[in-house]
Amino acid sequence: RPRSHTVTTTSSSFTANLSSSSSTLAYDREFLRTLPGLLMVTEIVLGLLVWTLIAGTEYFLYPAFGWVMFVAVFYWVLTVFFLIIYMTMTYTRIPQVPWTTVGLCFNGSAFILYLIAAIVDATSVTKELDSHNYNSWAASSFFAFVVTSCYAGNTYFSFISWRSRTSQ
Repeated sequence: RPRSHTVTTTSSSFTANLSSSSSTLAYDREFLRTLPGLLMVTEIVLGLLVWTLIAGTEYFLYPAFGWVMFVAVFYWVLTVFFLIIYMTMTYTRIPQVPWTTVGLCFNGSAFILYLIAAIVDATSVTKELDSHNYNSWAASSFFAFVVTSCYAGNTYFSFISWRSRTSQ
């Protein structure tokens, strides 16, 4: 008796849904060519410089530098996180989040807290405090003000983006 060589396959709805939802993440290389993208990269590079200049000293002996260190590291990590979100266009995959409002709140809070930290950093730097760490603290103060101006610029661009979204 001859055997049938017919093979029947079935597909479950689970595998069909899995394959359609697990597409690759997009990569937006044009974001780094925009002014907000360039400001974000500058915030990351100079923010890293701020906290490494302080971390290389005995900052833990002075509470003011602990505050500056907290702000610098906290916003450095969050800025890297947001850069990854913008570069991979993850924001397009999560439309429930109001990204323009989140960006405005993030950049606005970074500007305010970095401004406070830069002022605290600048007023805490004295030769009498610890002359061994003076140059590192003075340099960190300068770069903290530069990073503050970068966050101010990104706050402006976030506000423009937020305003154009809310007026539609």
